[in-house]
Amino acid sequence: MRALVQPRFGDPAEVLSVQDVPAPEPGPGQALVRVLLSPIHNHDLWTVRGSYGFKPEMPARAGTEAVGVVEAIGEGVEHLEVGQRVATGGSFGAWAELIVAPAAGLVPVPDAISDEAASQLVSMPFSAIALLDFLEVSEGDWIVQNAANGAVGRLVAQLAVARGVRVLGLVRRADGVTELSEHGIGDVVATDDDGWRDRVREIVGDAPIVAGVDSVGGSAAGDVVSLLAEDGLLVVFGAMASPTLEISSGDVIFKQVVVKGFWGSKVFPAMDNEKRARLMGELVSGIAGGTLTLPVEKVYGLDEISDAACASAEPGRRGKVLLRP
Repeated sequence: MRALVQPRFGDPAEVLSVQDVPAPEPGPGQALVRVLLSPIHNHDLWTVRGSYGFKPEMPARAGTEAVGVVEAIGEGVEHLEVGQRVATGGSFGAWAELIVAPAAGLVPVPDAISDEAASQLVSMPFSAIALLDFLEVSEGDWIVQNAANGAVGRLVAQLAVARGVRVLGLVRRADGVTELSEHGIGDVVATDDDGWRDRVREIVGDAPIVAGVDSVGGSAAGDVVSLLAEDGLLVVFGAMASPTLEISSGDVIFKQVVVKGFWGSKVFPAMDNEKRARLMGELVSGIAGGTLTLPVEKVYGLDEISDAACASAEPGRRGKVLLRP
C-alpha cells in the first residue's frame, strides 16, 4: 500500500514522501481500516519536525486522525462490522491507504455526518469539549481564549452556547472577526486594534472572566492573563507563535492566577468511560445537527503533501486541509 514516510525529522514539505509499504493485518482486538480522508493537524506537523512531545523512531509514518471503512476485524472484535464507516483520532500513521487501529477506540460514524466532517471528528472536537470540561466553568461564566478562529477555538465557542458559558474570543487580525461571524460566533475582538481592551469591556462589562485558554504563547498569553479576574485560571493549550509564555508576574501574584497545562495525551486516558461517551455523544449530536461546524479548506492527494503542508501553515486559512489516499 501507499503511505507517507519520513526518513528524518525536518520540514514536512521536504521530508515526507509517498512510499510503498507492507499492508498491515489486524490482530486480536484490532480492525483494518481503509482510509477515506485524513486531516493535517498542527501536532502532526510538529511531530514530523521533531518538536512535539511524541517523537517516533525513524523512518516513521505520519498523521493521527482519519475517517475510513472497516476492511477486516481481528479476533474478539464484536461491535464493528466490515463495511462500517468509522473515525479514529489516535492512529499514528494515518496518512496512508490502510491503517490498523484498536477497535475499542474507533467511533462509528452516523450517515448524517459527511466524510469531511467525520475525518475531523475526534482530535479537535473532542479536544475542544474536553478542554471546556477541563475549565470547570458554570452557566453564565465568562471565559477568554486566543486563537479564537482556530479549529479548537471555534468549536469551544460553539459548544459553550449549549452550556450557557460566555466566550470572549481574541484574534490577531480584524478579518478573523468577520470569519467567525460567518459561523455565527460573536463576542470576538481583534488585538491588532489599539483600542481592543476597550472593546473587551464593551462586550464583557463588569462581569469577571474566570478562566482563559492560551494557544499562542509569547505576549498573547500575557494578554489573556491580563483579562482574568482574581483567582482566575489560565490553561495553556498550545504554542502557535512561541514556546515561551510572557506573563506579568504582577497579574499572577496579585490576582492569584493559576496556570495549568492541557495535553490530550494526558487528559483523555485519565477520563472515565462514562464521561468520554457522554462528551462524544454531545459532539456527534452537534455535528449532525449543524450547530458545530468543521469547514474544509482543500483536499490534497498523498503525493501532494508538500503543497498540503504549506497550505496547512498558511495564515487566514478558513478550514482544515485534508489528505485523500
